[in-house]
Amino acid sequence: MTPSLDARDTLLPVARAADLDPRPPEQRWLIEGLWGDQAVGIVGGEPKCCKSFLALDIAVAVASGAPCLRSFPVARTGRVLLFAAEDALGVVRRRLDGICAAAGVDLAALELDVITAPTLRIDTADDQSRLAQTVAALRPTLLILDPFIRLHRIDENVSSEVAPLLAYLRDLQRRFALAIVVVHHARKGAGGARGGQALRGSSEFHAWTDSALYLRRFNDELSLAIEHRAEPSDGPMPIQLVTAGAALAQDLRHREMGRPRGRSRSVS
Repeated sequence: MTPSLDARDTLLPVARAADLDPRPPEQRWLIEGLWGDQAVGIVGGEPKCCKSFLALDIAVAVASGAPCLRSFPVARTGRVLLFAAEDALGVVRRRLDGICAAAGVDLAALELDVITAPTLRIDTADDQSRLAQTVAALRPTLLILDPFIRLHRIDENVSSEVAPLLAYLRDLQRRFALAIVVVHHARKGAGGARGGQALRGSSEFHAWTDSALYLRRFNDELSLAIEHRAEPSDGPMPIQLVTAGAALAQDLRHREMGRPRGRSRSVS
């Protein structure tokens, strides 16, 4: 039975399944194998696992087109917008300088913008509006928020409080067709749990992710695991923070490659 014209005005938009755009493989990635195009997700891990370094490496890769971690090709470049709540702006600059040196790119040439406001609270209507307006003005390809715990004053263990904030970020992703990386902590002592299940707080965090990167430290060894909602996952694989001259960045240590050149260094 065909709905009347008046009834059609109140119906939700519907498309035939066969008419949906399947998106060819070359358009599914922001960074091939590492992060999906327009994916929301989490870089997670316990403290001192270099989560912020990984988020900044992703930022430099997308802004420059240089392979992320010197290993993962960038499928789509564009402007990056970053909010680093825990690190002083000078620290962010020095870390970006080191990553750019490792990647062989000029930081001054990149469309990489840093939100310099002292606080950003996405549990308030005012800051939600300000962030949305900033995204609308700059139109970044990627938004990075580091870390989630500094973006709110809710109880992260309560799903009914977490879900609206994640829904707001999902709405940003859909409205502005961008990818979003959120840095989030894992529970201490959760080394035996699956990466997503080890995240601190509500299970909403794991359910929300399209792409996720989990860093874990076993003694002095750091490993990276990759998880996707709709693509094959990978890892764990060894990863190391390496310094070589002016360069200070994470380097993926493929098993067949042996240890990377340069001197390893432990940085939180």
